[in-house]
Amino acid sequence: MSELQAALDTNQRVEYQCQSNINLYDSATLTGLVTQAVTGRQLTVLPLPPEYEGKVRGTGIRVRLCEDDYTGWLPVEDLDLIDVAEAPYQPIVLSESEIQARLPQVIAYAHMAMAQPNHYLWGGTVGPNYDCSGLMQTAFAAAGIWLPRDSYQQEAFTLTIAMTDLQPGDLIFFGTPERTNHVGLYLGDDCYIHSSGRDKGRNGIGIDRLTETEDEISCAYYRLLKGAGRVVTSYQPTGSSLSETGLT
Repeated sequence: MSELQAALDTNQRVEYQCQSNINLYDSATLTGLVTQAVTGRQLTVLPLPPEYEGKVRGTGIRVRLCEDDYTGWLPVEDLDLIDVAEAPYQPIVLSESEIQARLPQVIAYAHMAMAQPNHYLWGGTVGPNYDCSGLMQTAFAAAGIWLPRDSYQQEAFTLTIAMTDLQPGDLIFFGTPERTNHVGLYLGDDCYIHSSGRDKGRNGIGIDRLTETEDEISCAYYRLLKGAGRVVTSYQPTGSSLSETGLT
């Protein structure tokens, strides 16, 4: 705890490792879950933004997850869930062919997650409950491949491909002309697996089709289809967050 306090007071870079699953929130008020981190992930403490100085030290601290550069607020009462890491995080470097060889593991993880009782959880990346991009990130991470956290970040990270070139393991993106806000994992035969919410989805993980002639849920998402991307590398942290919390 003294080393953590030193990092807070001097803004020194110290990496910590999660000793348990943790929740991170979208602001110092700790009202909205933005992401989760499983045991073993690493993070650094960030300086407080000027508007928070002197106001929120007793409620939360701002942190950045090392594997995907994602930022959030960790409740002070959860500080006992992190400890100083033994070594800095080492990014995973994989070739495109190595990633392709691991895609069956990614798909298998998504199916396994669907087989568990679950519901859609905004910010969820720790099973059994996920949001759409949280499921994608966790499924790939289970195969040793890191993706950015949010769906629009995942779209920017992947190699854009034509829908006619889709292969199992590719990502499919949905949203508005202005912004991607949903993602699924292509399985083949025009099917994809995703975690969808209550409004137009299944309130959990399910399989839908890329068609306008199937059930209502498949049709609703097909109307929002934006395109597809292929994962060709594992995310390399930059140390500065790309995240704009609230779009997953």
